[in-house]
Amino acid sequence: MKYRQLGTTQLQLSEVGMGCWAIGGNSHGNSYGSTNDAESLKAIKKAIAMGCTLFDTADVYGHGHSEELLGLALQKVRNSVMIATKVGGSYFYGGFGMMNFTEEYIRFAIEQSLKRLRTNYIDVYQLHNPTLAMIKEGEVFKSLRKLQEEGKIRHVGISVFTLEEGIAALDHVDTIQCVFNIIDPRNYEIMETAKRRGIAVIVREPLANGMLTGKYNAKSTFEQGDIRQAMPEDYKEGITELAKEIRERFPRLTSAQVALKYVLNFDCVTTVIPGAKTEQQVEENMAVSDLPALTQEEMSFFGS
Repeated sequence: MKYRQLGTTQLQLSEVGMGCWAIGGNSHGNSYGSTNDAESLKAIKKAIAMGCTLFDTADVYGHGHSEELLGLALQKVRNSVMIATKVGGSYFYGGFGMMNFTEEYIRFAIEQSLKRLRTNYIDVYQLHNPTLAMIKEGEVFKSLRKLQEEGKIRHVGISVFTLEEGIAALDHVDTIQCVFNIIDPRNYEIMETAKRRGIAVIVREPLANGMLTGKYNAKSTFEQGDIRQAMPEDYKEGITELAKEIRERFPRLTSAQVALKYVLNFDCVTTVIPGAKTEQQVEENMAVSDLPALTQEEMSFFGS
């Protein structure tokens, strides 16, 4: 496993982290399908064994279940790993789907996350997709800075959807999380600007919700509650054809590994957080770090 510097700090973290949305399970929908907790715990421990030091989750994933599993699996290695979680994207305590970024709620929510994670601090506490208006106004970040001063969080972060949100957020944070992958490189400007300003970049959805793994085709179906159930047929057809072409053109790697190597070829990326539900998926993801980088000729296939 290779490691990269966290912004302007002296901290190093694994360039491949573990995204923990999927292990939250499907009891409340908004998922990547059903899971097995025993297998999820094995997956986390496999990631630790392979040198992963960043585990990214959110309080809403499984309505706290993802955090609970991380708390259980990481308690013996807590001081040697970094936990990133999120707040505000869904007020699931009182009903799913309501955003809440008030200081009162954030203070309530962090205490619940700390209990589930079995820790007294969170390494990276991220606002979970607040609106552009909130970001520009800036008041919401003050709550996190206060928690930082109190020692409950170490770094202030944000997860964003759009380029405009990301650029506006860079005035307020230590870390920024955004989507970046082979089929959606629109947030490159966020990443480059963040690097110049000493802000760490966490890349999510490098596998495009798993659709770049090569495991699916245009006819694939997903269970109720899986967010991929609503994907349009033409989108599934296009992206799974691309995954097939990647397998044929890059025989030395799996299509998932090509997608991860593509992201890691950009030095403005601090870490990439592919999701995983099983030991096998974790092993495939983590092994990417020790594989040779994509060549300039290989990157040209993607127009880079």
